[in-house]
Amino acid sequence: MRKLIATETRLFLREPVGVFFAVAFPSILVGILGNVRAFQEPSPELGGLRVIDLYVTIVITFVLAILALSMAPQVLATYREKGILRRLSTTPVPPAKLLLAQLVTSMLAALVGIAVMLTIAKVAFAVAVPRQFAGYVLALVLAAAALIAIGLFVAAVAPSGKAGGAIGSILFFPVMFFAGLWAPREVMPAWVRQVADFTPLGAGEHALYDALTGSWPGAGQLIVLVAYIMVFGAAAAKLFRWE
Repeated sequence: MRKLIATETRLFLREPVGVFFAVAFPSILVGILGNVRAFQEPSPELGGLRVIDLYVTIVITFVLAILALSMAPQVLATYREKGILRRLSTTPVPPAKLLLAQLVTSMLAALVGIAVMLTIAKVAFAVAVPRQFAGYVLALVLAAAALIAIGLFVAAVAPSGKAGGAIGSILFFPVMFFAGLWAPREVMPAWVRQVADFTPLGAGEHALYDALTGSWPGAGQLIVLVAYIMVFGAAAAKLFRWE
């Protein structure tokens, strides 16, 4: 398992596009948004928070979606397309371990990028540290695992890298809509927020927001995230094809 994770990490670091979007892009995006004057003013509609305070959490979900839905499916599907998985099928490595190595590698990349981004947001724009820090970390890990499980499910069944990337791109836009990329959840109609709470990033963003403002993430959101992890993780391992 350690060798698998180390190998996948080295291969990830050799891809500059993946490293850029995982580590550098979140900080660049927050830097751009933080310099918009309208985003720096507290808003009564947002409970006294600034738009930049909310968008830090939304950028986190954006990073997770990029890694899980765009990159992970392409990596494994490309392995299958090039015959790498067929060779691995002759070794003692089971599909579950290969998928777990991909999950750990993607989560490590996401956590590094998010840590750098949160540090810059705190120092440059005085974005508040989450008031419920333990709950924030729990929500972050569960949201990352849930989304990556979906990405691995796509990777398990996609016949080629292009197909995996296309499916991931189709999923990317609706999940980011419910996460509040185009409009913060707090200004969405009530029925849209209710639907969002049953989507992986909608539930994840809601849980992160609760922890940011000092509340423990709601049980409903955590249950939704765990359900996505279990269902799509098990399906990915069950339906995984070596070739």
